Amino acid sequence: MNDQISYVHAPGKHRYEIRDGETVAGFTQYRLPDDEHVDFVHTEVDEAYNGRGLASGVVGFALADVRAAGKRIIPHCPYVAAWIKRHPGEYDDITDWPRPRG
Repeated sequence: MNDQISYVHAPGKHRYEIRDGETVAGFTQYRLPDDEHVDFVHTEVDEAYNGRGLASGVVGFALADVRAAGKRIIPHCPYVAAWIKRHPGEYDDITDWPRPRG
């Protein structure tokens, strides 16, 4: 049932989207704190699409795009942080972990 699923960068909305045809099924949102970093802040998938691995797919797509653009990642989003930890070594070279508050 994933034949219509695609991953798209929507820079005007500061996010990478999961699309099912024309429907936005989810996204990973980011902010640009400086010229070097893409700070991922939130990831969500519509309940109707849960359990299909789409969040993992869009995060993998987004991080590969950030690397291709020559930028670095800040994973403030808990899902993105967990994804990077589940894929050790893949993005360590371009990840700047957020500093703990306090």
